[in-house]
Amino acid sequence: MFWKEKPLLEMSNDEWESLCDGCGRCCVWKFEDEDSGEILYTDIRCKMFDDSQCRCTDYSHRNKLIPECMDIRSFADQQYAWLPDTCAYRLQHEGKPLFDWHHLISGDKNTVHQAGISLQNKTVCGEKFTEEDIVRHIIDPDE
Repeated sequence: MFWKEKPLLEMSNDEWESLCDGCGRCCVWKFEDEDSGEILYTDIRCKMFDDSQCRCTDYSHRNKLIPECMDIRSFADQQYAWLPDTCAYRLQHEGKPLFDWHHLISGDKNTVHQAGISLQNKTVCGEKFTEEDIVRHIIDPDE
C-alpha cells in the first residue's frame, strides 16, 4: 500500500505507473469554460489512444509524438484540476483515498471498466474538428 505511505514525488517509476487506473479520461480533449473555469471533457480522443484497451499506443514516446500530451509528473498544483476527480494521481495529490474499483484496491484492472469509470469504447478519434464540432462532443465523464 505504497500509495498510502508515499507522496507522488517520492514514488518509484513502477509505483508511479501502477497508480494509473486505465480510465482513459486524461487522453480525451478537454478545455476550460472561459466563464465558469470548469474543465469540460469531450469524447474526442488523442490519435495515440486505443479506446478498446484504454491505453496509449506508444506510451514511452507520447510526449515527443504529441507535445500537448499531459506530463502529470511535471504538474503544478493547479494543473491537477485538469484530471478527473476519480484519477488516482489527483486523489493522491489531494490526500484522498483511492476508490474501491481501482485495481490497486480490487486486484483487477477490469474493475475500472466494470464500474463505468473508463471511456473504453466511448470515444472518437480526433484529427480535424471545428470548434462547433468540439462543442457537440462535450460529455459528462461521470455518466
